[in-house]
Amino acid sequence: MSKTPSVKEALRLLRKAGCAPNVVKHCQTVADLATRIAQKIARNGTPVNVHLVTIGALLHDIGRAQTHEIEHAVIGAKIARSFDLSEAIVQIVERHIGSGITAKDAARLGLPKRSFLPKSLEEKIVAYSDKLVKGGQEVDYEEALNAYSINLGGFLGPPAIKRFKKLHDDISSLTGASP
Repeated sequence: MSKTPSVKEALRLLRKAGCAPNVVKHCQTVADLATRIAQKIARNGTPVNVHLVTIGALLHDIGRAQTHEIEHAVIGAKIARSFDLSEAIVQIVERHIGSGITAKDAARLGLPKRSFLPKSLEEKIVAYSDKLVKGGQEVDYEEALNAYSINLGGFLGPPAIKRFKKLHDDISSLTGASP
């Protein structure tokens, strides 16, 4: 039976998978930010599964136990399935890369040719929060946008940067302010 673990269990799974301490710290920082964003959204009246966001954010980089390349999301989804985690967690893990990656770009990157665009609100919150954390530190949107533009946006092009900006606008409208 697939499950959504507790925070304690999720941290244990990261260690069991073999994630380095710096990856665990990054995941905890992303989870803290993502949880705050989800709580703001919930307070503003939009339904969101805050626990799912927290656990999905904690586990989003579980694939980095095996690689730090872009395929860490696909590998992470396989690891999540091997731990019998819920499909909602698996999708958060798989779709957090970039601000989402189209099927065409996925094929170009050597990933399975399918969409890695976040669909659910919970997936979007985790993908967005991940971009606002560098290592174990939160950064503001402008710094994140600049880093994204240099690191991924240059490779994936203007549509990827546009997706990140839209994600920011969508999340900001739901929280009532820039997170």
